[in-house]
Amino acid sequence: MKPTLVILAAGMASRYGSMKQIQGFGPAGETIMDYSIYDAIRAGFGKVVFIIREEFADQFKNIFEPKLKGKIDTDYVYQDLAAFTNGAAYNPERQKPWGTAHAVLCCKGKVNEPFAVINADDYYGTDAFVQAYDFLVNRCNDQTYALVGYQLKKTLSENGSVSRGVCTADENHNLTNITERTKIYRKDNQIVFEEEDGVHVLPEESPVSMNYFCFAPGFINLCEKLFSEFIVTRGGELKSEFFIPFAANYFIEHKMGVLKVLPTTAQWFGVTYKEDAPGVQASINALVDAGTYPASLWG
Repeated sequence: MKPTLVILAAGMASRYGSMKQIQGFGPAGETIMDYSIYDAIRAGFGKVVFIIREEFADQFKNIFEPKLKGKIDTDYVYQDLAAFTNGAAYNPERQKPWGTAHAVLCCKGKVNEPFAVINADDYYGTDAFVQAYDFLVNRCNDQTYALVGYQLKKTLSENGSVSRGVCTADENHNLTNITERTKIYRKDNQIVFEEEDGVHVLPEESPVSMNYFCFAPGFINLCEKLFSEFIVTRGGELKSEFFIPFAANYFIEHKMGVLKVLPTTAQWFGVTYKEDAPGVQASINALVDAGTYPASLWG
């Protein structure tokens, strides 16, 4: 069975200020997602599942169904605040989705094969999809997951600070921890992050997670277990989030298996801020000029 690509596209994009997931950047109006899907098809993935908010379903389908028809199977999962809360009370003023691990949980019953998870608004590079496909087909099982590890210096924005999951791994490339650093930026020719106790330097080559994970279906069940606990303890908070790294750390710490770090030297880019958009467009044009992609992806 071919692996599935799951695309996280239900976020509200508060910092960016618009629905950036469907903004066109390519020469023929392609979204960043189009390039990820194109790379996934070339690598051998068999299906793409979009995790979206139901009110955007018609927009998504109108954009993606015509161009993907006959090229890859498509399906949709709606991330809803009430999904999998099992009647637990949560803050009635809350509008923000519960986070990336809850989004994966919403795939329960729809994704029953090894799958990769990516963000809608990140460009990951062809190499990431080749590596992910190879891992999902040949090594992935309920005791062996993976993430694609990017070099920190290749994941920054010139227009503000970024949040990154900084990874540590052992000599066998097994992840030992992901630490979320929420304010990373370049200062005086160094990469630093801020915390309450001050500013700290990070090595430029530090492997970081850009939310490109590879899982077996059992991970969805783990998310269900952990979310049932999360909603009881954190559901009353207005902005609490149930992230994939939280579930991944639990998997590692409870010795349920290993999570491999698949290193890539690919250049990441994305639209964290509106000001990032021209740079993204220029990067895509450069890849087209270099022959990595055709000028019109879908013909």
